[in-house]
Amino acid sequence: MQKVLSKPTEKNYTKEELDIIAESTLNSYPIKGKVLIVVGTLNNIKLAQSLYLHMQKKEVDVNILFTNQEMFNNEKNYLNIPKNKLYIYNHTIKFTSYDILIDAIGKNQLSNIENEIIEKMNQSNKPIISIDINSGLNPYNGLAKTCIHSTLTISIGGLKPGHLLNMAKDNIDKLINVNLEKDTNEKYYYLLEEADFKNFIPKRLNYSHKGSYGLVGILGGSIKYSGSVKLASLSLSALASGAGVSRIIIPSSISQSLLLYTLESTIFPIEDVNGQMIFNEGKINQSLKNVTALLIGIGWDQNKNNEQILNYILNNYNIPIVLDADGLNILAHTKKLTPNLILTPHLKEFSRLTGFEISEITENPIDIAKEYAKKYNIILLLKGPTTIVTDGNKVYLIDKGSAGMATAGSGDVLSGILIGLLGYKKPDIKTVAFAAYINGLAGEIAQKKKGSVSMLARDTIGCLSDAIKPYIEK
Repeated sequence: MQKVLSKPTEKNYTKEELDIIAESTLNSYPIKGKVLIVVGTLNNIKLAQSLYLHMQKKEVDVNILFTNQEMFNNEKNYLNIPKNKLYIYNHTIKFTSYDILIDAIGKNQLSNIENEIIEKMNQSNKPIISIDINSGLNPYNGLAKTCIHSTLTISIGGLKPGHLLNMAKDNIDKLINVNLEKDTNEKYYYLLEEADFKNFIPKRLNYSHKGSYGLVGILGGSIKYSGSVKLASLSLSALASGAGVSRIIIPSSISQSLLLYTLESTIFPIEDVNGQMIFNEGKINQSLKNVTALLIGIGWDQNKNNEQILNYILNNYNIPIVLDADGLNILAHTKKLTPNLILTPHLKEFSRLTGFEISEITENPIDIAKEYAKKYNIILLLKGPTTIVTDGNKVYLIDKGSAGMATAGSGDVLSGILIGLLGYKKPDIKTVAFAAYINGLAGEIAQKKKGSVSMLARDTIGCLSDAIKPYIEK
């Protein structure tokens, strides 16, 4: 579990801290040949000097480039560095003449010159090491107009949200943290890692049966969004994550088409008109008999009957309930949230729920998610390149996943994994976070096999057993 700073701030480093940063940089990447350190803030001048002095011990040829003429004039005489090693940027500088570039510009608000420098550094095709966070990348939200694409980013004293959110993963090839052993932040977010889920899945006993691991319900589907294959895949992901039985509750008129894809799961048809379920209290109660956890909304459509079904279930059932897709969209319309729900929106669905524009959410996703979860006493899983899971108090971040998961049905697979876990695991924030973690890990494995372009959501399901195996109790 890595700490993520809830309030990233600039700071002045002590000499001891500068030494730690410099030594960590040398230990984290094979520094050799000709190196250029690019500096853009007063805070980073001493850092550049420390890096220079440590690299001299390894006889590395280092030059320091200032992005700002005034800073260069004011500081060059105070640095313990030969003057022929200090330069001010001009258009004749050739970044391609260096073996390694070190990004110590240290800004996310860039001048025109700094934008130009960053573009030329990126275009050089040389390894780039960013100190603390990639210049141009917002430390709070990972958004950028122009930013360094780093080979390695060395965060200092704790990860920042900007190392993980939005555009971060596309611009940071590798990320490590240097712990300065100072705990000045009162509150943190947490990036969950492999060790946090050790033995998370209980060992399956011989003296057990399918009922020992939960009967999960998946309620959804309509003619408009027939979702036959989608729902079948979703059911399979629920079983692959450990549920004992999966019951698919769908409109009667699409049940025949779904039977072709359903082997291990059971189907419970609900009477419908034109492919849309009719609210029938008796049938709903019958369909939910013995169900230990319920997922509502996949391919369901928005109409008065479904609104009535949702409200009835929320008012009468005290089991773990996950809302996704049209379950969320109906909720956004009715605003009738009950405590302890688990919501799994993507950005557009979360925008409907909160009333915030998508642009507002991407600028401040963690705080908005946390406040929403706290207000309604629910667990929220906000999908994205890094998934945010919060119960309004704790915030867990999951950075597992791959570009190949940007395809239809990936969110449904995640919901299936989650409802499968909830069949037999405690419905708390860590279980929800584990679903996101395993889903992302399976997606990474699938991408290695299939590639990012040709990968399908079903490929993630096919890799679930490999993803989940290390976390089963020995």
